[in-house]
Amino acid sequence: MSKPPLWTSDAMVEAMRAAVSGTPARDVFGISIDSRTLAPGDAYFAIKGDVHDGHAFVDAALKAGAALAVVETAQRDTFAADAPLLVVDDVLEALRDLGRAARARLGARVIAVTGSVGKTSTKEALRGVLGAQAETHASVASFNNHWGVPLTLARCPASARYAVFEIGMNHAGEIEPLVKMVRPHVAIITTVEPVHLEFFSGIEAIADAKAEIFAGLESDGVAVLNRDNPLFERLVASARTAGVGCIVSFGADAGADARLLDVALHADCSAVHASILGRDVTYKLGMPGRHMAMNSLAVLAAAELVGADLAMAALALAQVAPAAGRGVRRALDLGHGEATLIDESYNANPASMAAALGVLGQAAVGPQGRRIAVLGDMLELGATGPELHSGLAEAVRNNAVDLVFCCGPLMRNLWDALSSGRRGGYAENAAALESQVVAALRAGDVLMIKGSLGSRMKTIVTALEKRFPDKAARDDAAV
Repeated sequence: MSKPPLWTSDAMVEAMRAAVSGTPARDVFGISIDSRTLAPGDAYFAIKGDVHDGHAFVDAALKAGAALAVVETAQRDTFAADAPLLVVDDVLEALRDLGRAARARLGARVIAVTGSVGKTSTKEALRGVLGAQAETHASVASFNNHWGVPLTLARCPASARYAVFEIGMNHAGEIEPLVKMVRPHVAIITTVEPVHLEFFSGIEAIADAKAEIFAGLESDGVAVLNRDNPLFERLVASARTAGVGCIVSFGADAGADARLLDVALHADCSAVHASILGRDVTYKLGMPGRHMAMNSLAVLAAAELVGADLAMAALALAQVAPAAGRGVRRALDLGHGEATLIDESYNANPASMAAALGVLGQAAVGPQGRRIAVLGDMLELGATGPELHSGLAEAVRNNAVDLVFCCGPLMRNLWDALSSGRRGGYAENAAALESQVVAALRAGDVLMIKGSLGSRMKTIVTALEKRFPDKAARDDAAV
């Protein structure tokens, strides 16, 4: 059976109030903003980014088989007269218009997820449990900003039964316009933590920014909130002020509607016993860590709220795996044995760093192995940055981390707070730290790498994977 079109070009013209130039294909099968990954039949949107102007890649997109390209009126004359184009005043605003049209035609139950920590993992878990039951559309990677959310909406097929959107922010006022496009039936706030403090007066202001998600809830919508978080009552008050009629809480607190009753934490999974909206559920979670177990409560509550089968959702959680850069494990073949790499390099803040150290503390090491943390700066913490970095020493001790490698000026504060026996190495940046980490590795070690995106810890992950590929990677390279 051939794939049905996502849009017709006529529907796109109407949604975006676009002018037609050339002869665009009638059917459009996808939406792209990157000519390098565009599939034949996609519509290419020439968005102006921070580094590149997408108009420079329109010709490449059309040569790659794009059904049409969406360009600005001011740049129409830079392309061939017969090029298949939809011409608009502003390409990003046209993408937003198409996203709104996608939402208007959608009959799915819609969930939006935000929070200081755990947005992507929660969204991916929802994708897994709902996708096992019916057609489910969800954000790719962390497409959670001013272009990622409308792009995800525009890509949503009208046939989807469930749709899950991740919504992020690092300044006040960013969530509200995005959630008003998404118009969710269920809005989840995973937690509120001291993240992006550089841009906020305090954690209460962060909670208020997260609470913007209530502004877009459908009239019968439900807010799902972390009852264990100190900002819970503030979020409840914000939800009530926004007119939210139904609030569901999750956590270990005795008053939680989705309550953690017991959890057994293992190296690569967890066994959870919970009460979900009055129903007793026991399940295996395919992601390790207490923080993941807590967020799984919100996942199951949301699944129940949108009409999915709770028992099937709980069963599907066993198959949920960490997202890229958020706890993915790989074996490193050292030649004389293996070490385990836990890739947490996507991003970092104090809460997620403590959670990752907790997972490292649960990891099983080999006979001569050690638990090793390789940590880069946590950014956007403002004046509290030095204190929040040095404070990680407690989590290092509590989780029996044997050796710590630090890079960056902020992580120097942790380095100085560590006992001499736990100091593995320090460098000003990730590239300079790489050789120290490589030299220290031995069979049986478990190595966790984490830092903010700007600290570039992924470079160390990539170097280790290239230097010590496991058998599967070597076989792929040979093929």
